Amino acid sequence: MKKLITCLLLSVSAASVVAKEQTVTLEVPTMNCVTCPITVKKALENVDGVKLAKVSYDTKLALVTFDDEKATIKALTDATTNAGYPSKKVK
Repeated sequence: MKKLITCLLLSVSAASVVAKEQTVTLEVPTMNCVTCPITVKKALENVDGVKLAKVSYDTKLALVTFDDEKATIKALTDATTNAGYPSKKVK
């Protein structure tokens, strides 16, 4: 019985860790060359809690997966803005 309870507690714990991960799409309209996404990606990756950042010059979008207990959408948009590329969340 103790093993069952321990397993249940561990699985609930693991589920709550996964639930903290969030993905957002940011529009970055001022990217005007093929090297701009490199700067935007690095700026996003430097935000604590960012797990993955994919940035496309063709669509002018950034897809960002992050831990919402460590980072916020505002922190992500601030990071791109501070790098010279203002962004906003796509609705």
